[in-house]
Amino acid sequence: MALPFCGGALALEGPGGMANGKATLAELLKVQKTVQDMLPGVKPAVVNIQLRGGTASGVIVSSDGLIMTAAHVSEEPGKDLRIYLADGKMVRAVSLGLDKTTDAALAKMKDQSHPWPYVPILRDTAQVVAGQWCVALGHPGGLDPKRGLVLRVGKVVKQTANSLQSDCVLMGGDSGGPLLNLRGEVIGIHSQIWQARDQNMHVSMAPFLRSWDELKGSQVIKVWGTGSGGYLGAATELDAQGKVAVLEVITGSPAEKGGLKVGDFIEAVNGTQMLDQDKFAEAIRSRAAGDLITLKVQRSNATRTLEVKLGARPKEDES
Repeated sequence: MALPFCGGALALEGPGGMANGKATLAELLKVQKTVQDMLPGVKPAVVNIQLRGGTASGVIVSSDGLIMTAAHVSEEPGKDLRIYLADGKMVRAVSLGLDKTTDAALAKMKDQSHPWPYVPILRDTAQVVAGQWCVALGHPGGLDPKRGLVLRVGKVVKQTANSLQSDCVLMGGDSGGPLLNLRGEVIGIHSQIWQARDQNMHVSMAPFLRSWDELKGSQVIKVWGTGSGGYLGAATELDAQGKVAVLEVITGSPAEKGGLKVGDFIEAVNGTQMLDQDKFAEAIRSRAAGDLITLKVQRSNATRTLEVKLGARPKEDES
């Protein structure tokens, strides 16, 4: 049976096999065959989530039943979730931690008597590039046994530090479902659904990998830099030139006190060159409160050296 393709996805520029920015019939048939071969292996791990009368999606990513979904789906740790599997069976899960700044969240199956089917996640986020084929899966509108899992094929439009944009058609109830590459690896989690296809947003794997232990430990991340390790207090992203750009500096933070400014590009930490966002996050997280770090930054075509004393990470309030 032929699989549906997003109409807009066929006119995007991308890697080889493209002519005048459009996919050839041969490429489309190859992608269709790849997706058809991949689907049986991932279908059992894509679940429907029911809570308070609402419906969303998620994906199992470990044999012990860890589920990736969106933070706006689970809302808080400790919630009882009804999970509907591909065969229609209902099981129970509990929500774990969530990152309110990026919309990343984890949950876990309560039944630990057997291994769960799961989909692997892509741990090297640099492998995701604009123009590559991707597959959106979910249960929009809830689990429909007659319809089954809904699959849409499209392309990655853009990647930022914490998110992806794709042109896959998404609908209500898709939130929390997975975006896969053609190898069947999770590269994103559906987060924001817009009328314009190329504005649909997915949480990338970076926030999950960066705060994996905190999310598993049911922590709620509300501000940049919450988690283990030292605290800098700046929001950054990898720009189109591959530079770590400072987007925002929190008032009163170690970053502000050390002289870091919005628009700076962070080139090195303690002499180690920063080539990507994950490496920079790890460089900060691996140090403790009170540690003095040296930042080499580019500002207005001039190179500056800043000394910043990392602080203790903010404690979350109960509100």
